[in-house]
Amino acid sequence: MTAVVREKFSSQAAPEVLAALRQIASAQGRQFQAVLDEALRDYIDRQQTEHPRRHVLASFASSLDEFDQLYRELAK
Repeated sequence: MTAVVREKFSSQAAPEVLAALRQIASAQGRQFQAVLDEALRDYIDRQQTEHPRRHVLASFASSLDEFDQLYRELAK
């Protein structure tokens, strides 16, 4: 098994942001640093990607399936 390398850093955040992250970690039974790491990775992914996120595309496809006829009528 590969050891995960971590690097300590210091920063500041708004108290409500930290409180929300701590609440999420507690509710999910996870460590704060794991939730913070996931949040940072998600942010990096959104910044480096030029296409819509998967859940946006899934919602769009679902909307097309559900309201196809309405959209066709509105397009007329």
